[in-house]
Amino acid sequence: MFDLIVIGSGPGGYVAAIKAAQLGQKVAVVERKDIGGTCLNVGCIPSKSYIQHAHWVLSAQEANKFGIHTTVGDIDFEKLVERKNGVVKTLQGGVGHLFKSNKIEYIEGSASVTKNKEVIVDGKTYHAKNILLATGSRPFVPPINGVKDVDYLTTDTFFSMTELPKKFVVIGGGIIAVELAFAMKPLGVDVTLLEVAPDILLTEDEAAREIIKKKLKKLGIVVHVGVHINEVTKTAVKVEGLEDVSYDKLLVATGRRADLTIANDLGLELDDSKRFVKVDHHYQTSLSNVFAIGDLIPGLMLAHVASAEGIRIAEHLAGQPITPVNKDLVPKCLYTDPEIASFGLNEKEAKEQGYDVVVKQMAFGGNGRAIASVETDGFVKIISEKKYHQILGAVIVGSHATEMIHTILAVREAEGTVDELAHTIFAHPTLSEVVGETANAVLFRPIHG
Repeated sequence: MFDLIVIGSGPGGYVAAIKAAQLGQKVAVVERKDIGGTCLNVGCIPSKSYIQHAHWVLSAQEANKFGIHTTVGDIDFEKLVERKNGVVKTLQGGVGHLFKSNKIEYIEGSASVTKNKEVIVDGKTYHAKNILLATGSRPFVPPINGVKDVDYLTTDTFFSMTELPKKFVVIGGGIIAVELAFAMKPLGVDVTLLEVAPDILLTEDEAAREIIKKKLKKLGIVVHVGVHINEVTKTAVKVEGLEDVSYDKLLVATGRRADLTIANDLGLELDDSKRFVKVDHHYQTSLSNVFAIGDLIPGLMLAHVASAEGIRIAEHLAGQPITPVNKDLVPKCLYTDPEIASFGLNEKEAKEQGYDVVVKQMAFGGNGRAIASVETDGFVKIISEKKYHQILGAVIVGSHATEMIHTILAVREAEGTVDELAHTIFAHPTLSEVVGETANAVLFRPIHG
């Protein structure tokens, strides 16, 4: 008898298991595929490995402009794939080591759960006081005419590709689609993005989106938005009003949907959209002692959200008080060049909630470190309010934005205000100085001309 059986070893499942074990629980984890889940194997980690490859090429090209003459020859893509696999294997080993050191039983196989809360894996039955569903999500492929008859890639299969395509077409214009476009183009691949929505990256700040669109154009990535796809053939995507968009590799990156297989088998109550499992503030489902986190439940489909929820589950089972993850305190990141990072409310949302909003935005264009590093694209934006100078939200676009956002977020998490940011001494020369300058601008105290 286990105290907790976790089904799924992604960033929600494995973090929950480790935390629960550290709090004295007897824990098992069931995984049907690869330890580490989607994020580690076919998501966050491999995509960032590929983006790093692109950064190396772009850095070499940038250096050529300033007298460091280098030539990027043929791309040995197999070696890049090998490096990615090495990164993944290292992190898989790390998760496995943590399971062993915390005495967590790791069970490989496909799990099913009975309504009597028995977990069955390959014919063997396991029992637990509590069950955590952390089964994640699957790629969503819309019903495009002809797509079922072609050999297309999804984000789950993209990283198994061993040869660079010549013509790479991506259906989709969200975070993953744009990141993989950035990863492929500098390697010499002809990339086209096709988005049915009015614009790409609709979840991002509008000003940030414009900067990324300009960079896509500069790189030579072709973007078509508001398209109507008539048909997909084995060699081309037929788009209304455009010439056929030919490809030798097609990626369908149109989002993900929760894997509700076990949830449906158990008859768990779903939310109003019928796309997610409904949970209470303890992440408990409609079936007592069965919990769900991550992509299975409403909220942001992000690895770090699932991990935070996993920690809360473990604490709850140990009898500790918890509060649900606050979506306004979750950083959202886009790992393009420049990067985008944000959290909290945007200006429109803040006004709708009744705040007397103050928004200030300062560019990196005048920052010494940015100029010296040729990283002047982007800005820092802080959304605040007049009365108490609360930090309601922030957006950073620029080099290392996904690291810098945590300075503002940490102050907000600690219930600090814009005043604390404005009084912080930032080292010179750093990109982070712009955070302080933006905070001072919110307080109407500009410190640079």
